[in-house]
Amino acid sequence: MNSEGVLHRIRRSEAANGLALISPPAIYAVLLLAAPLGLLFVYSFLTDGYLTILWEFTPQNYIDAWTDPLVRTVMLRSLWVAMLVTMVTVALAFPVAYFVSFHVKPSRKSMWLFLITIPFWTSYLIRVFLWKVILGFNGVVNSGLIGLGIIDEPLTFILYNVNSVVITLAHAYAPFAILPIFVALEKIDRSLLEAGQDLGESRMMTFWRVTLPLAMPGVIASVLIVFIPTIGDYVTPQLLGGPEGRMVANLIQLQYLRLDNYPAGSAIAISAMLMVTAISLVFLFLNRRFLRGPK
Repeated sequence: MNSEGVLHRIRRSEAANGLALISPPAIYAVLLLAAPLGLLFVYSFLTDGYLTILWEFTPQNYIDAWTDPLVRTVMLRSLWVAMLVTMVTVALAFPVAYFVSFHVKPSRKSMWLFLITIPFWTSYLIRVFLWKVILGFNGVVNSGLIGLGIIDEPLTFILYNVNSVVITLAHAYAPFAILPIFVALEKIDRSLLEAGQDLGESRMMTFWRVTLPLAMPGVIASVLIVFIPTIGDYVTPQLLGGPEGRMVANLIQLQYLRLDNYPAGSAIAISAMLMVTAISLVFLFLNRRFLRGPK
């Protein structure tokens, strides 16, 4: 047998071993992820009956989901809240990641990253309740401002509306945004920054022309990590949003558990997933462009 045949057999055996290794998690993912999504997709084309589901396929659920003013309003609100949370979170996360990467001693960076992950030590639900206490009518913010004499009566626009949802979600997903940006900043060759300053560029222009473009893959990754779970968040809008801050996940819960309309809830869920997928693909395309760099 020639050397090419031996190499071919080795490659086939390596591929078979790799396939054997990934088969269990692949089957697990199919059973627990793909199967429920497929069932959700099938339900979205069925007909709702009183306390039952009729196996009569129809696109009416999607027509109702895309034309109903209430659903459209909640969808747009969810998109707006997710975009606002993403912008606020990434804008606040970038300076933190930049400081840790460029101004903290290498021996202390691990400690700073450890401190950044401290919010993960407590339950997400507990953090939401804490923000409810902080932003409440007699909460920490209002009590502090009244005690300092800045306001005469408690502020009402910081709880049970979109503002409280944005504040809470921005805090909850801040570590998710900091870490990818930090990784991207750590990969930047410092000699490129020194070369830019040696050529007469100011620190601001060096940051704008060198640091920021090289860090954009991390920024886009942070945008995706924050945007995707935020648009489907249920707990924060339910506890802090009030009537003005309810999002698409709350509408889906209403269709499933209150109205017992599984087809309508499935159609809304699939529509939200398609919207998130389209936006995510745009950001992935931008990420690929930044990774490739200029031609």
